[in-house]
Order: sequence, then structure tokens, then C-alpha cells
Amino acid sequence: MTADGEEQLAVVDRDGRVVGSARRSVVRRDNLPHAVVAVMLRDSAGRVYVHRRTDTKDVFPGLHDCFAAGGVQAGEEPADAAAREVAEELGAHDVVLEAVATGWYEDGSTRHVWHSYLATYDGEVVHQAEEVAWGTWMTLAELQARLSDPTWPFVPDGRELVEALLASGRLV
Repeated sequence: MTADGEEQLAVVDRDGRVVGSARRSVVRRDNLPHAVVAVMLRDSAGRVYVHRRTDTKDVFPGLHDCFAAGGVQAGEEPADAAAREVAEELGAHDVVLEAVATGWYEDGSTRHVWHSYLATYDGEVVHQAEEVAWGTWMTLAELQARLSDPTWPFVPDGRELVEALLASGRLV
């Protein structure tokens, strides 16, 4: 964090090696490649928690997502960032994180190396009001049906990640 409370994010190369850091606002403004984490929260029945991002989010506002996700702060390890994000956004504390995959994503809004995780959680989901507007549990089949509709307003990086995890057999 900077003195004024703005996050200082890890800037990375395409292979995920940290090459510097920058304020979140600068990362967004200049579309700098940075590290992010994405945690898919599932319950013991295998359902996935799907939520809608608030309209005030700085990237992909108002779209649906099935990952608690966010930037890796300068000096922070991805697993620590993942635990922080799922606790902040969904109120899921002390979850066991299973590292799933790492990859590159790029579009006109963002460029990042993502570190993805799965976590099982059967507790109460508590939304962070600044980031999550709505949410519900969906079966994997329900999520796949929604994602098969290209007009469903879903974050594009999350859509790509879910499709990659499904194709790899990591989600069953």
C-alpha cells in the first residue's frame, strides 16, 4: 500500500516474473502486465459460488464472475493474495487453497498472469459491499449452461479460465 492507501501491485513479465511494482491506478491506466489471483469457491456438494461485480469496479463492472479475484500486491505471494481475496470479497476465512493453474490473459482492459485456486467452503458467504452486488450457488452444469450463452454478461478472463479448467478436467 502507498501512503495514501492505494494498492501497490506486482508488475510482471509474460512468464509471471516480478519486474517491478506500480500503483493500481497506474496499472489500470497504462494496462501494465500484473499478477492476479482467482479463487473458485465451491461447497462440499460441488456447487460453485457465482456473483455479480458492483457497477463501480474499475475493470469489468457489473459482470458476473465465479472467482474471488484481485491483484497481487507488491511483495505478496500469490497464495497469500488468494487467501486475502476470498476472505475480503466473500467472507470465506481459513479455507484450504488448492493451486490449479497459472496462465496469461490479455485484452484491451487488462493484461495479467493469473494464479488460480479452488477452495471448498460450507460457511456463510458475506459479500464485500464495494465489490460484490449479488451472488448465489450454482451447480457446475448450471454455470456451464450460462457460460454457453455468449451474451451472458460474464467477465471475459473468468470465462476463459473456467473453459480452460473444464477442458483440463480440473473441474468435475
